[in-house]
Amino acid sequence: MATIDLRKTVKEYVDRADIRLLKMIKALAESYQKDEQELTLDEEQYQMIGMRREAHLKGESKSHTWEQVKKNARNAS
Repeated sequence: MATIDLRKTVKEYVDRADIRLLKMIKALAESYQKDEQELTLDEEQYQMIGMRREAHLKGESKSHTWEQVKKNARNAS
C-alpha cells in the first residue's frame, strides 16, 4: 500500500474513531515519537563514529568481512 493510500485510510479510521481508539492511536504516536528521539545521536557520538571511521580507513583498527561476521555469529550460539 502506498504511503498516500495508507495515510488516507488511517485518517478515515481517526475520523470514525471512538475515544478508546483515539487514546490508543495517541499512545502509539507518542511511543513512536519517543523512540525516534532516542535513536538520535548526540555530537559526542558523531565524533566517536568519525574517529573510528578514520582509524578504519587508515588501517589502524580491526575489521571483518560480512562472511566472517556471519560465521562468528553462528559459532557464538
